Amino acid sequence: MTIRTSVWSAGKVLVLGSALLATYVLFAAAGMRIALVTSEVKIPPLAGRSVNDATATLGALGLSLRVEESRRLDPKIPAGHIVQQDPEAGSVARRNRSVKVWLSGGPKVTTIPSLVGETDRTAQVRLSQEGLTLTSVAEIRANDYPTGVVVAQAPPPNARSDRVALLVNRGEQAASYVMPDLIGVEGERAAGSLREAGFRVAVVASQPYPGVPAGIVLRQSPQAGFQITPGEPISLEVSR
Repeated sequence: MTIRTSVWSAGKVLVLGSALLATYVLFAAAGMRIALVTSEVKIPPLAGRSVNDATATLGALGLSLRVEESRRLDPKIPAGHIVQQDPEAGSVARRNRSVKVWLSGGPKVTTIPSLVGETDRTAQVRLSQEGLTLTSVAEIRANDYPTGVVVAQAPPPNARSDRVALLVNRGEQAASYVMPDLIGVEGERAAGSLREAGFRVAVVASQPYPGVPAGIVLRQSPQAGFQITPGEPISLEVSR
């Protein structure tokens, strides 16, 4: 009886010890998990911030800032402010880690070349090769300059900027005429007069029309009253 009691007591001690050990392991694991979670922070966005601002923000999270020596040109972020970071914003990292950043060198500033006298196409190619932005192309029509060349630019040559606007001469505007009413006129005579003025005239069809002699204009294109310029095609339909 004494032996059975001793065995039973030893068993209870063993069970109790196992339960306590399991409880300890469970709480230890939970504690480690909580410690790991509380030691992790989300990386904030730093682009556009100054070094002092970013340092204070990271310091409050238990992180440090590491500034790379090389700078990167950026047209939007002022020089000396952060343009890129590693790790990226939104990623998770442990405390005491450093965040690497690159600072902006500001927009690219280039000496503007002289483009006056260049053709429109050549000027645009040069701007592209120089990494400059063509903001606009305004046009004039004059016979004082060659057709298709740059007659002015802004900013002027040797100015420091990354944007350029051009003024291009498109040549003197061709004279325009009002299309006459040719209905009822003898077709060959009308076509001859128009060809002498530089128009391309073709009789595209002929058809019988009761009471009208052969060769009289029945239809025309463009219609009378339309604006036309030399070289523009004109078609006529005549009677037969």
